[in-house]
Amino acid sequence: MSNKCIFLDVGLIDYQKAWKLQEEIHIRVIKQRLSEQSSETYNNLIFCEHPHVFTLGKSGKENNLLVNDNFLNKINATYIKTNRGGDITYHGPGQIVGYPIFNLEKQKIGVKKYIYLLEQSIIDTLEVYSIDSDRYRGATGVWLDADKPGLTRKICAIGVRLSRSVTMHGFALNVNTDLTYFNYINPCGFNDKGVTSMEKELGEKVNLKEVKKVLLEKLKINFDLDIKEPIEQRNGKRMDN
Repeated sequence: MSNKCIFLDVGLIDYQKAWKLQEEIHIRVIKQRLSEQSSETYNNLIFCEHPHVFTLGKSGKENNLLVNDNFLNKINATYIKTNRGGDITYHGPGQIVGYPIFNLEKQKIGVKKYIYLLEQSIIDTLEVYSIDSDRYRGATGVWLDADKPGLTRKICAIGVRLSRSVTMHGFALNVNTDLTYFNYINPCGFNDKGVTSMEKELGEKVNLKEVKKVLLEKLKINFDLDIKEPIEQRNGKRMDN
């Protein structure tokens, strides 16, 4: 039986606003899950992009940010400590950031299987574009040349939070991302691994909307989702306004 899922593509949105939106939906899903009167609990999936921002996971090390506040201002970037897992990463335009707010109890999967399916959805998406990717042992995310020391590079970061079996935060797939911003951090705590994007691997910019369509379909298949028609507006207003 498929899992009903509300999908929102909110476009370019400030990280803090997206976090607040996640929190609101997360609380609602938990209340639905715990309510004896609630007959149905919907999963939720948000796609977005963020202005330049570095985010640090709750177990991350602050010294993995390699620049100071003055330099952050110079490159029009912000730095935010979050409550997700993982270390430091970068979000910016040209990147597909996905925030699944899923009830894992209803889907009858644990957090390891959840992350595995997120990774698989990215791997399946990249395969459509003839980009061979894989997992890297001991680390989350999706990588290229994971078995070739010195060539290993990450194309998608994953960092999640789980509360009462409901997920938050998610993944960031580099599509047409400005990779120079990764020079200012030790991505995900690594200082010996590279970072890449679909644009870099293919040698040309990629249609972001098309990648979103492919990725949404792969998530739908791997998580057995019954996705409502994509909603880009709520009450006649864009969510990123």
